[in-house]
Amino acid sequence: MSQEKKFVPFVSAETNMAEFTIKALIIGLVLAVVLGAANAYLGLKAGMTIAATYPAAVIGMALIKAMRGSILEENFARTVGSIGESVAAGAIFTIPAFYIVFLQKQQQGVEIENFFTYGITTVILIAGGVLGIMFVALLRKVMVDDVELPFPESVAAAEIHKSGSNSDGGSKFLFGAMIFGAIVTLMSKFKIFLDYWEHFVVFGQQKITGLGEFLGAKIGVVGKGGALVGTPAVSPAYLGVGYIIGPRLASLNFSGSLLAWGLLTPIILYFLGPDINIEAAASALVASDGLSMDAAIQKAWIAKAYDVWSYIVRPIAIGGMLVSAVYTLYMMRKSLFAGVARSIDDVKKAASGVDTGVPRNEKDISFNWIMLGIASVAVATFAITYFIFSTTVLVALIAATVMIILAFFFAAVSGYLVGIMGSSNNPISGLTLTALVVTALIMVILGVNGNEGVAATLGVAAIVCVSAAVAGEMLQDLKAGHILGGTPWRMQVGDIIGVIASAAVMFFILSYLNQGDIQTGLNEGYVGGFGSKELSAPQANLMAILSQGIVGGEMAWPLVITGMLMGVGFILMQVKSPMLVFVGMYLPLKTTFAIFIGGSIKGILTNRAEKKKHNDAQKTRSENVGVLLASGLIAGEALMGLFFAVFAAFGRFPTAIFSKPSYLIGLAILVLTGWALINLPLRNAGSPDEPAPPSAGH
Repeated sequence: MSQEKKFVPFVSAETNMAEFTIKALIIGLVLAVVLGAANAYLGLKAGMTIAATYPAAVIGMALIKAMRGSILEENFARTVGSIGESVAAGAIFTIPAFYIVFLQKQQQGVEIENFFTYGITTVILIAGGVLGIMFVALLRKVMVDDVELPFPESVAAAEIHKSGSNSDGGSKFLFGAMIFGAIVTLMSKFKIFLDYWEHFVVFGQQKITGLGEFLGAKIGVVGKGGALVGTPAVSPAYLGVGYIIGPRLASLNFSGSLLAWGLLTPIILYFLGPDINIEAAASALVASDGLSMDAAIQKAWIAKAYDVWSYIVRPIAIGGMLVSAVYTLYMMRKSLFAGVARSIDDVKKAASGVDTGVPRNEKDISFNWIMLGIASVAVATFAITYFIFSTTVLVALIAATVMIILAFFFAAVSGYLVGIMGSSNNPISGLTLTALVVTALIMVILGVNGNEGVAATLGVAAIVCVSAAVAGEMLQDLKAGHILGGTPWRMQVGDIIGVIASAAVMFFILSYLNQGDIQTGLNEGYVGGFGSKELSAPQANLMAILSQGIVGGEMAWPLVITGMLMGVGFILMQVKSPMLVFVGMYLPLKTTFAIFIGGSIKGILTNRAEKKKHNDAQKTRSENVGVLLASGLIAGEALMGLFFAVFAAFGRFPTAIFSKPSYLIGLAILVLTGWALINLPLRNAGSPDEPAPPSAGH
């Protein structure tokens, strides 16, 4: 208790300072939508999102300082601005699963529009977001005061606001990288350069003998096929992701692709090859596309390689992701149980009474409003499950009850884990997967199957996912506000508005990305949409397959079990992050290769800093500049990619400048980007005697 009494916020409770203002709210809402859109794009393509607290803090601080605003307005804008990333994370993990499931069921007469609609999507996202904020309002007091929870990213964000004199330089790097990322994406879309190169290496036909004899004849297996080789994508966003996660995690991610494209796909093709009439497929391409026979054979083999990867290797990866998620939660079991136990105690304390003498910087949304918010979400879940998904009253009641219980526990767990290691490492997909499996098993026990059971399972999982993601981000921002002296109830109300704004546009973002990829696929010769090679959506695919498999009985169990056994093998080998390896298996080679290059660039920067004998303060400064540059690259490409996706959804494509663009120009851009990500941070490391700045928290 003595440590709590000694705590003094940066702005005292007695200070009357502008906080919840129109300009701070508008800046926060714009950031929430922009950063949410950028993360939706990135998550669907690369299966990862980036924490938005740091870029939101830098941008919000730069804008509000230019308007002569207060530090509490900066804190408020950052809080509202960062919540869009959490809504996006919850959305991309689950909402596309509705589309994936019911796209496959169209042949049964089920329309996608009955499930993947603006109204359903928006209500689910708002319900999950509001629920997460309500639960955090119950848990805030004890969690932010707990000296055993370090809240690393919250402390970093608060320190960034305190040291606001550096904000202009930080925003310069961020906005400069955004412009560069947007220009590179623009050049790629207009075919000024080739964004990646791939080639299929054909193996000669061989016969494997030595398998014994039958009726005097030797048994043999004929093999024929090949392997797909390729280059990293010229993608500022992928380079930025790799740079932020670092060389170790980027290498793990890339190792999954090496397994998928260097082992599994070639060996499967080797045995399937003799039965593939590649000449017939090539002849069809010659007739339809006017290609030469050699080019048509190349294109046909590449298409077959992607088919094997999509329909055989990816289900194996999904089995591995399933085991990896369970293993991640198991490794965190002590933290999980501690979070659940604490949350129960916190609710008892919150419900015990209201202290009218609570100072400004300790006031949350009132308990009555919290209960009303939770009840409203439960009613919304019941209505969606009963009226939209056409279940019985009993099933709808149980779905709403299960949703509230799971969302409460996982919101508490999410907040607790954020307090330990920051929102960047919060295992939201693992928590969502657990919620989905529990809900699916309950549906099976209740005898609910078919489209209704699958839809209800996905609906509950989606609300729980958004709730957990928003709860973790909200608690992180509340801790930063606690340090700065912000008013909790104002931050909570601001985040509710931010959730509503982000949810209101998220369907259009997802829909345009999906429709744009479908049209682009038709234009470039691949099957587009959620789950394609360009819009992988790995978590949503996992949710779709599990919900169909458990409730609808449509799971490809032999392949999934193979992946599960592989996951167990990785765990026994003590692989640091088996989930990341399987995500790498699920993603295209060009994606993980580019992420690996980004991670390698960060490794080179670290080695250069060591050789220059930088002290901790210099390393922190250079790392902060690097994270700002990487975040800007991601945001620049994501926003430009979303811009083109909207036009592609309406069949409008940029005119190709070159009919045969060169990858060498793209390679030069990769080299230039790598040079900038190494040298700009090193040049801004400062002198050894300068005090250490706050870390970016990554």
